[in-house]
Amino acid sequence: MGYGSVNDFCIRNKSCNVDFFAYSILQDLLANDYRIANRPRLALAISIMSEQSNTSNPSACGLPSNADIGGEGRLNRTEAEWKEILSPERYRVLRAQGTEPPFQNEFWNHKASGAYECAGCGETLFESETKFDSGTGWPSFFRPAQSDSVDETVDESHGMVRTEVHCSNCGGHLGHVFPDGPKPTGQRYCINSASLTFSPGEAI
Repeated sequence: MGYGSVNDFCIRNKSCNVDFFAYSILQDLLANDYRIANRPRLALAISIMSEQSNTSNPSACGLPSNADIGGEGRLNRTEAEWKEILSPERYRVLRAQGTEPPFQNEFWNHKASGAYECAGCGETLFESETKFDSGTGWPSFFRPAQSDSVDETVDESHGMVRTEVHCSNCGGHLGHVFPDGPKPTGQRYCINSASLTFSPGEAI
């Protein structure tokens, strides 16, 4: 079908969620390899991101990262070792910088008290008391457990400049951080559930 403008599409499809629509297009393209025939669909998805205000748009969290984080972290393992240790999904996110669907992941609506740890190495990354409902469908936190729990790298993929975040201990990709979170930090750490495990109990 001819989409016309994004707004026209969503008017015709009254329940259309623009963020999820764009995410779905990109996820499908990335899952099925990029082909020349798909360029119009890719351009459409990217235009949606642009129309919705670039990196402050929740959709920006749903795009995979292409930041250079090779060799980051204090814990060094070979890719073969990581593939043995991690499930295919965790490897795709933590080591290949993939992402997961919004509202279809383990911790997006998780409300128990405790600590969120790196699924790659067990390092404590976030505490439940800093978790908040961002409305994006991904676990969101307004600060890490410690100031040195996560490291940042500039990610210039998908036609935008974002700040990628990864575990400072093993270098595993976690997600991105955006400057549109709540007080007191104003930060929104948008994190993949596949990058995390959870230990119940009081936050440390």
